[in-house]
Formats: sequence, structure tokens, C-alpha cells
Amino acid sequence: MSKPLKVIKDNASNPKLWIVVGIGVAAVVIVAERRRRKRRVKAEERKDFGAFVDRFELLPFPQPPPPAARQLLSGLTFAIKDIFDLQDYVTGFGNRDWERAHEPAGKTAVAVTVLLKNGAACVGKTVMDEFAFGITGENMHYGTPINPQMPSCIPGGSSSGSAVAVAAELVDFALGTDTIGGLRIPASFCGILGFRPSHGAASTIGVLPNSQSLDTVGWFARDPSILHRVGHVLLQLKPVEPRRARRLIFADDLFQFSKVPTQKTLSVVSKAIENLSGYQPPKHMNLGQYIASNVPSLKGFQEPFTNLKNGTTTLKALSSVMISLQRYEFKTNHEERVKSVKPKLGPDVSDRVLAAISTSHENMKTLYKVRTEMRAALQNLLKEDGILVLPTVADPPLKLNTKKSRSEFHDRAFVLSSIASMSGCCQATIPLGKHNDCPISVSFITFHGGDKFLLDTVLDVHSSLQEQANIASNLVPLPDTNGNMDASELLKEKGNAAFKVGQWNKAVNYYTEAIKLNATNATYYCNRAAAYLELGCFQQAEDDCSKALSHDKKNVKAYLRRGTARESLLRYKEAAKDFRDALVLEPQNKAASVAEKRLRKLMA
Repeated sequence: MSKPLKVIKDNASNPKLWIVVGIGVAAVVIVAERRRRKRRVKAEERKDFGAFVDRFELLPFPQPPPPAARQLLSGLTFAIKDIFDLQDYVTGFGNRDWERAHEPAGKTAVAVTVLLKNGAACVGKTVMDEFAFGITGENMHYGTPINPQMPSCIPGGSSSGSAVAVAAELVDFALGTDTIGGLRIPASFCGILGFRPSHGAASTIGVLPNSQSLDTVGWFARDPSILHRVGHVLLQLKPVEPRRARRLIFADDLFQFSKVPTQKTLSVVSKAIENLSGYQPPKHMNLGQYIASNVPSLKGFQEPFTNLKNGTTTLKALSSVMISLQRYEFKTNHEERVKSVKPKLGPDVSDRVLAAISTSHENMKTLYKVRTEMRAALQNLLKEDGILVLPTVADPPLKLNTKKSRSEFHDRAFVLSSIASMSGCCQATIPLGKHNDCPISVSFITFHGGDKFLLDTVLDVHSSLQEQANIASNLVPLPDTNGNMDASELLKEKGNAAFKVGQWNKAVNYYTEAIKLNATNATYYCNRAAAYLELGCFQQAEDDCSKALSHDKKNVKAYLRRGTARESLLRYKEAAKDFRDALVLEPQNKAASVAEKRLRKLMA
């Protein structure tokens, strides 16, 4: 007989023993029940992809009886970000401590009321980055919603739960907000449509502000017709508008930030509009240089010690102004309340909130002046028929629980999101399939007030875009061919001659022909990379340097040029490594030494 059983037998008549045994059994039952409940909660979260803070059902307003036409959103369901007021519900702002410190709302947000009046039913509130102060979609209080497209990666934020609810087909559409990318980024990462309207076009009454000069109420959908219908209701658009030609403008320098091949983005858009009526042949431009020339107030925010080229300093300055403006207005809106509530915050959000509350801004007039000039510059560029085409995001979504520094991820994302945020223009995010198993997208931006024009464009071009995206995803790159070595050397020399007199496009063509004849010569790739750098084609330059190094691991020029390309793409850590590698091969190389020190200062 075991010792515990012997003790029980010898003391069977002792009532104290049975009390102890009873307490022990009860404790085991309680622990088991807790574990069972946790498993059930986790199962429910998995079922809903962790998208919701609260589930409920708000039925639409009574609909007019036949023969009146059905309401535009009749039969559709939607969810709302935990930033919108609902009567008798506490608006949690993505934070449990904030929720506990506030009373239920007395009224429902105007945007939600409009949707209910037009026949849609609301089924819950969704998870968000705390205080709408992030772009990853993570939340320490409610957990990170599961990205249905890539469960091992972040969904993007701050409107993460709303994007996930749509991507997982839990609702037909969902409301979010976008300040510095909070709707566009999760739309891209989750592979769905997203629409950030013109600043001020959708009512923000009953929506907790983050930064009112940048805040917009936007929405997600899987179906372009639903995206279109929601837009008509929320923005109270006219049903009919005179049709006009569409003039697409490709921001070539912004596509340099994307790691997705242009055959899956730019080429897809070009081919999609070829057979559609009313589209002019697309034009190409360097948007950074255009902004540098037309937003003079940005000059005071540029960093003179960087080595960035071709308008990249301007774009980085624009994104830094956007962040400064957000911090200033968040501080004005919430400093007192944050200090009194003392909410627990996730690491990323905590750093951003602390930076906002502790920063003093002495140049606020200039920040607002940049915004005004940026609006005018984009209006002048786009007029009433222009659509700017750019990548939505620069990088694929981060893996969940990534501990490494995220500063580059944020910097590169903000460069792209600052265009619409600082100009107040409307932007649509459109999925284009996948690249390396990651959802990819392209964005269309048009003039402030051109929301119907943009929504009509998305509806018009969507099916053609998807068709071309499917074709592009099945394309196989042509293999390189080897040819006559003497001819390739002659072409290289012609490329060198063109390069010396500043004819960089011609130089690229000569080097390309040389590579076709001899695809294993590192010098040809390295020389073409130098020409690409002069043209501001940083992604192509990086690719060429990587190919050069695959053939010659001791090519110092390839490391230096790849480092320059990566620095221009704001990938400082990788750039610094390239310059360090160059120094290993040539310890006295002054250019590499200066660049490495400069990058160390930037990253610090």
C-alpha cells in the first residue's frame, strides 16, 4: 500500500483529514476548470481569429416597406474598431486600463449610425493598436489578431482586428481609422481592399482622436462593389458624376522601396489598363524630387549629414514631419488623461506615447505649413484626372514576436504612408496576389475630394488587375545566356564611356547587353549598379551588386554600391554591414569608413 493511502487508512476517523482532502480535491477541480475555460477562450479566439474585443449584434434601423427600394447596405454585416463610440458601450481605445477609467458613451458615432440607417448590421468591436499608435496590429491586452493570409506574421495596424475580420470572412466590411497608415498597412498585409478617404470627407464625430489633422475614418472590404457602396453611404456621394479620362502616374522612386519585382506591380497595372477605355498611357516620375521642388518648407527638416540621393531625403523629412505632427496633437488631446489613468502599454506603443507626451514642439507653424504646401503640390500634380500609383508598404509583414529593432521597418513604411497623410488625399489599397507567399498590393492616390473618382476607378479596374496579377504570378524569368566574350567587353567599354559623360540610361543599356553575352562577369553587374544609383534606381542597383558578389565575393565596389543603395532605401542595418564588409577587404577605404560611422550615428 502506498504511503498516502496508508496515512488516510490510519486516520480515517479524523474529521480534519477529510477537510484537508476535500480542500485538495476542490483545488484540483478549480484548476482543471480554469484550464478548461482558458482552452475554450483560446478556441473561441481561434474561431474568430482573435479579431474582436466584444461580440454583439446591432440590427439596422427599420427599412422602408416595399415597393420602396432596398437600402444600399441591406443584408451586409460589419465590425467597428474599438475607437468608435457606441451608445451604452465603453470605447476602450484598445486598452483595458483606459476602458476601466471611462464611462459608456452617451451617443453612437455618426459613421456607425449612417451604416445602420442604410441597412447594415454591426456585429462587434475589433482589436486595435493601443491609442491607434502603432502599425503592427499587436495588443498586449487582447492579443494580436491572426492574419488569415500569414498566421505566423503580424496583421498590421492600427486597425488590425477590422482588417482580420474582413480577411477571415467574418463580416462583409469593417470600419477602421487611418492616421499614419493604420488602415492601408493592414489592408496590404491581410490581402484585402482598403480605402482611406480624403481628410475630412467622412465624419469623425464620436471617434476618439489620435491626431485630428491626419485622422480619417476608412473601411475594408473583400469585394470592390461593397467597398464602393460603403463609400457612397459614408461619404454621401452623388450617384452619378461626369466620366473623365484617367491619367495614371507611376512614382518610380517609391517603387524602389518595395522588395517586390516591378513585373508584379507596375507591369500588372500597365497591362491592366491597356484594354480599358478612358485610360491614358501611364507616365513615370520621381515623386521625391517633385516634392522637394514644390514643398519648400521641408528643407528645414532634412538631415544634411546623410548620404541619401534623388529625393529620398525629402521623403524621409516628410515622414518625420508627419510623426512630429501626430505627436504634438496626441499630446494636446490626451496628455492629462494618460497621466491620470497611467495605462499599461505594450513596449512599442509605450515608447511612442512617452515620446509624444515628453516632446516640446517649437516649430508647429512650420509643420502645418508643410501640410498646406503638400496638399497644394499634390492637387497641382493630380488636378482632376490624375491617379498616383505607388506601393502600399515597403516590406513584408514582420514575424510575430519579433524582438529585433523595428526602426527601419517603421521608417520605410512611414515614407510611403506620409504621401496621403500629409496631403489629405484619398488612397485605395488594392491586393495583387502574392510574392514569396506574402500578400502584395498597390495603392492609388488621387486629389483631395476625388473620392468618388477613385472608388469608381477601383471598381472599373479591379477585375483586370486581378487577371494580370494571376498571369504575373505564373511568369517564369528567362534564363541568362552566355555569348562572345570580346563583344561583351566592347559593350562594357561603351557603357563606361556613356557613364563618364552622364548618359546613365545609355550606360545601363550597354551594360545590359554585355550581361546578356556574359552573365557571370561581376564587373558588368557592378558597373550597371553604379549607373542605376545615378538614376535613383536603388532596388535594381542592390540586385546587381548582389549578383556581382555572387560571382566575386571580394568585389569592394559592389559592397560600397550595395551599401549606398540600401542606405537610400532606409535599410540602415544591412547598409552598415556592407560598408563593414568593404572595410574587412580594404581597411583603409575612406568612403566605407565614413559611411559606416554615419550609419552608426543614424541607428543610434
